Amino acid sequence: MANLKEIRNRITSVSSTMQITSAMKMVSAAKLKKAQDAITAMRPYAEKLTELLQNLSATLEGDAGGEFTTQREIKKVLVVAITSNRGLCGAFNSNVIKEAKKRSEFYTGVQVDIFAIGKKGNDVLAKTNSVVDNQSAVFEDLTFDNVAAIADTLTQKFVTGEYDKIELIYNQFKNAATQIVQVEQFLPLAPLKSDLTVSPGDYIFEPSKEEIVLTLIPKSLKMQLYKGIRDSFASEHGARMTAMHKATDNATELRDQLKLTYNKARQASITNEILEIVGGAEALNG
Repeated sequence: MANLKEIRNRITSVSSTMQITSAMKMVSAAKLKKAQDAITAMRPYAEKLTELLQNLSATLEGDAGGEFTTQREIKKVLVVAITSNRGLCGAFNSNVIKEAKKRSEFYTGVQVDIFAIGKKGNDVLAKTNSVVDNQSAVFEDLTFDNVAAIADTLTQKFVTGEYDKIELIYNQFKNAATQIVQVEQFLPLAPLKSDLTVSPGDYIFEPSKEEIVLTLIPKSLKMQLYKGIRDSFASEHGARMTAMHKATDNATELRDQLKLTYNKARQASITNEILEIVGGAEALNG
């Protein structure tokens, strides 16, 4: 059995760790509330924008999406892996990294590059895959304008023919304890369909419907990327809050076990001292 000093040191160490994890849990909980409100507020807008684009496209003939819907032979694929800049959030980052590696293996005979958004994903994927860019700084000032600049870069890579397909991989926020890994096609745009019937005479379009669709598509792409990053940001804080909650519970349990072990060791030590005193007294009397 370990001596009393070693057990006391372990109790002190575990207690310090427990205080740190508890503080991190509270910080993540505060940040989660703000991030959750942001993604919840923007989802209706993103869904309505997509619905509007689908309704307009459903009334057009031919290729309404222009260069954004061009289907080419897939020779080069760009996978946008959205992770976080910090760890201590359970399997949040590793799930996206695993999915990114799976996508790289899925396209056999095709060059697959990684566009990293988040330091953790960049650090791991750079060891095994070709990472062409890392935009981890976006989390320092997460605004629509900053994300729109990244979306413009990705769009340009597709329009110029540098890549034939671009995919997004991120954690979709469901609740604080659940994050779902999503793989979405960013470009080219999938054929736009609508279940709603729109009569040609219902609206007067100015400018033409074709021009409106081509104006909405870039906005929709920017919103899709922004929603993905916002989802990932909220998921990160939810995953970290859950991980730190479990870590605090485990540290509390370990501290209690160490205290019990310490009390048993201390009791055994006192008993041994009493026995030695009694033995010494009997020896003197004998």
